[in-house]
Amino acid sequence: MEASIPPAMQPILTLTVNPALDVSTSTDRVISGHKLRCGSSRLDPGGGGVNVARVVQRLGGQTLAVYTAGGPTGEAYRRLIEAERIPSLVVPIQGSTRQDFTVDETATGEQFRFVLEGPEMSDAEWHACLALVAGSIPVGGYVVASGSLPPGVPQDFYARVARLARERGARCIVDASGSALAEALAEGVFLVKPSRRELGLHFGATLETYESQVAAASALVADGSAEHVALTLGGEGAVLASKSGVTRLPVPQVQVRSTVGAGDSFLAAFVLRIAQGRSPEAAFRAAVAAGSATVMTPATELCHREDVERLETELAAGLT
Repeated sequence: MEASIPPAMQPILTLTVNPALDVSTSTDRVISGHKLRCGSSRLDPGGGGVNVARVVQRLGGQTLAVYTAGGPTGEAYRRLIEAERIPSLVVPIQGSTRQDFTVDETATGEQFRFVLEGPEMSDAEWHACLALVAGSIPVGGYVVASGSLPPGVPQDFYARVARLARERGARCIVDASGSALAEALAEGVFLVKPSRRELGLHFGATLETYESQVAAASALVADGSAEHVALTLGGEGAVLASKSGVTRLPVPQVQVRSTVGAGDSFLAAFVLRIAQGRSPEAAFRAAVAAGSATVMTPATELCHREDVERLETELAAGLT
């Protein structure tokens, strides 16, 4: 790990259009038709951009989180955000904020994740969200638009965010899939973080080989869709493609307890280190470290700073 972190950092804004109140619990076995007795449960404020903001704060950075909220679950969501003291701006919506469910099957170690769609947003609501983002984009900073789009929100929503960021001299980072990702890439962004499946769907290929993965990621850089492409490969590590070349890192050897939030943690560490003035390669190491540190934690818990910094140092030293 590099020796010092500059005291000043460029500002970061995160956007979560479809947040989720994450509910996690455990049961012995998941069996159809039976009443399943569960263990203790926990609640976390989830969703791509909010998770990014939470991890940035855990790692010593600061963000402004913009998110939507509505109904009883939205109120509970707000209280959780306030408890973590994350600076935020809320767009009120009529629909109720969705919930996601994660159930660990203790007898097998398997994890079951149930992701709900989210409330339908009106034109007025998503326009209000876009307007709030437009008025909050940090000049010269970073905008992280992450997570799914709820019903009613146009697929070019993140492309519109990218356009607003560019107009204000900020760099846009997008973590999305399907049409939302394609539209953002057509607009051009600073960074995208697709999984192998998401990038494969974009190109209509499976991307089973390292050569095909590098070719796909590099193609997005070559045609100007993204300055950086961070391709996550689960247990096989990650690939970073940019104009300066391609870097591949393995994941550190850690005990996997839950993969929930690993991608968001990866993205958070990357943007934080870049905002702190680190090189893309150093940011990439931090990203892999944060994703790995998150899978070490149970259920919907996110990474701990001491784990991230330890793994970051090991990756820099080539100890994985």
